[in-house]
Amino acid sequence: MAVRACGLIVFRLLANCVPPKDNIEYLLLQTSYGKHHWTPPKGHVDPGEDDLTTALRETQEEAGLTAEHLRVIDGFVQQLRYEVQGKPKEVLYWLAELRDPETELTLSDEHQDYRWARLEDACSLAQYKDMQDTLRAAHQYLETWKHKQ
Repeated sequence: MAVRACGLIVFRLLANCVPPKDNIEYLLLQTSYGKHHWTPPKGHVDPGEDDLTTALRETQEEAGLTAEHLRVIDGFVQQLRYEVQGKPKEVLYWLAELRDPETELTLSDEHQDYRWARLEDACSLAQYKDMQDTLRAAHQYLETWKHKQ
């Protein structure tokens, strides 16, 4: 059975950005263990916990952002499947907007750094193709979503 984890692709919209279509930045956290890879906040589902609750809890634990700081965007959920140390892992990601782009983050011991990055920089940091594809899918979804606001 696959290990199940959930997380949020947290983004913020920048004001007064030129060009305006390039005003989305994504939050990536750098792990303080292993190869120090970059990833959105995520973690394992606790027994009896639903997936979205896990994503919100992990984001609070890893980045200090509570549900009140975030607005989960309806209609986007991305599933990744890969192996970690020979064991299958499944991760679900939702999209969440940081309500106040100036909100300070508080990292857990699991992470040593964070960055807000535009799409291509975020994809460069993310390294793994499935995470890059997920970020691009999120970005494409947000481009349509922004025009509906």
